[in-house]
Amino acid sequence: MNWDDLRIFLAVARAGQILGAARRLGLNHATVGRRLDALETALGTRLFTRRPAGCEPTAEGTRLLAIAERMEREVLEAGALMGDTDIALSGTVRIGAPDGFGTSFLAARLGAFAERHPGITLQLVPVPRAFSISRREADIAVTVERPEEGRLVARKLTDYALGLYAARTYLARVAAPASLADLSAHPLIGHVDDLLYSPRLHYGRELADPWPSRFEISSALGQREAVAAGWGIGILHRFMAAERPELVPVLPAHEVRRSYWLVTHEDARGVARVRAVADFIAELVERERAIFG
Repeated sequence: MNWDDLRIFLAVARAGQILGAARRLGLNHATVGRRLDALETALGTRLFTRRPAGCEPTAEGTRLLAIAERMEREVLEAGALMGDTDIALSGTVRIGAPDGFGTSFLAARLGAFAERHPGITLQLVPVPRAFSISRREADIAVTVERPEEGRLVARKLTDYALGLYAARTYLARVAAPASLADLSAHPLIGHVDDLLYSPRLHYGRELADPWPSRFEISSALGQREAVAAGWGIGILHRFMAAERPELVPVLPAHEVRRSYWLVTHEDARGVARVRAVADFIAELVERERAIFG
């Protein structure tokens, strides 16, 4: 059985579609489909049920997935044991991050790494969702809580602060609240509760429980834009609010504190490109720790 074909099988299983796997592997869509066909022919069985919306593993595919993941772990562990065979710093590294941190902080700074290492393709996925390192949805994940299960390695990046903000234009129309109790008289901007991927994101409960928002947005960036446009008061990351001079702190003595964690799979210890990107992100945060409040 060809290990390269198994790598393609793993990529399709994790992406849930051939096109997504092709992008992740840096291969042509037709090439991935042809290699998958060849693997199915060699094994004499269907590994995926292929539909327009994506690929779902068959029972045989599910069994092969467990075997292929064990083989992948052995390959990575062998590389680490033999002195880091993945030393060339080439390939693709996918980083999953919360939308605010990923877009407002990482997107403007990761280009320096890409310029320094032209053999590496960086994929930054800054969206408000959790990423499964165990299922290889990302090579590196920035999370808001330390994972407690799985073969994962986590290191704390930094604490960060959130506070109440309003736009200058909004405060020119109405009086600023003098206490947390006064917030109920203002239009509040908040999260879509049932779309929160972590209980740590229920910031409002620490300031006003319940947080009776009338305008709910599922991304931190969207909330910042709505507050900056003058539609009400919201709880914003201080490092993101600082980028917009039209935003003014409200009741600055009251804040919410959280932490960012950098998470990789235990098997990635021997993968130089993943370790290099993770170290670079940690160095970025350490250098600019003051902006996180």
